[in-house]
Amino acid sequence: MPVRRSLALITLATLVVCAVTARLGFWQLDRARQKTEAAERLERQGRLPPLVAASLPHDDAALADALARRVTLQGRWLPAHTRWLDNRPHQGQAGFIVVTPLALADGRVLAVQRGWLPRDLRDPNRLPPLHTPDGWRQVEGRLLAWPSVRMELGTAAEAAPGPIRQNLTPDALSRETGLRLQVLTVQQTTEDPPAAAPEPLPAAPSPPAGAEPAAAVAAPSAAAGPVLRRDWPPPAADVGKHHAYAAQWFAFSALTAGLFIWFQLLRPRRPAPDHAPA
Repeated sequence: MPVRRSLALITLATLVVCAVTARLGFWQLDRARQKTEAAERLERQGRLPPLVAASLPHDDAALADALARRVTLQGRWLPAHTRWLDNRPHQGQAGFIVVTPLALADGRVLAVQRGWLPRDLRDPNRLPPLHTPDGWRQVEGRLLAWPSVRMELGTAAEAAPGPIRQNLTPDALSRETGLRLQVLTVQQTTEDPPAAAPEPLPAAPSPPAGAEPAAAVAAPSAAAGPVLRRDWPPPAADVGKHHAYAAQWFAFSALTAGLFIWFQLLRPRRPAPDHAPA
């Protein structure tokens, strides 16, 4: 009876381990399928004709359905609310993603990822000169989610607001600036040439009481300044790692089953080796 009970427990444990590891392998394959379908959907969205401000959805839920769509917008830059997203490397070089709100004619405001600039390695808090043109501009790009959130320690950025940030969300920037920012951002892909201003030209929203002045946040330089890089990397699907994880889980499941078959079924049936007499 103890032998049978031990074999039953070993068999049950083997079945549980095989089932769990196999299920984890299929889960990884399903995650890879979901990411592949999402990447294909974004690619199809990017091939659609560009949206203009009049055709943009007016609610955040519908706006999310326009993810990865190309857009051609006309608006005014709000340089007083420019933010510099730190720790955003590009081709192995440390730097910032420059984010500036763009006020549209209908009153909506979209945060625009205008481009990437390298940081000063000798003085990490020194910002490169940035020229933000005045007046009505035409901005072309694509609608994307806000930049990914990186790990940061504490809430120092919220306690002492400044132009350099580790992370940026629409809710946080809306509270700081008093602007009602949309759920998506525009990743700018071309220069912003002048555009004909509608009549009447809407006034730029003023910062809320207690907000830092424009000069303390982003002082536009009269000089052209460095060229913003807009060779954005394509969104990474990371499908390969899910396939690798799935292979590991399936291998562990097969190894567990193989060890059970060898030690519990095959090895006990092997004939004992003949021993010569002493």
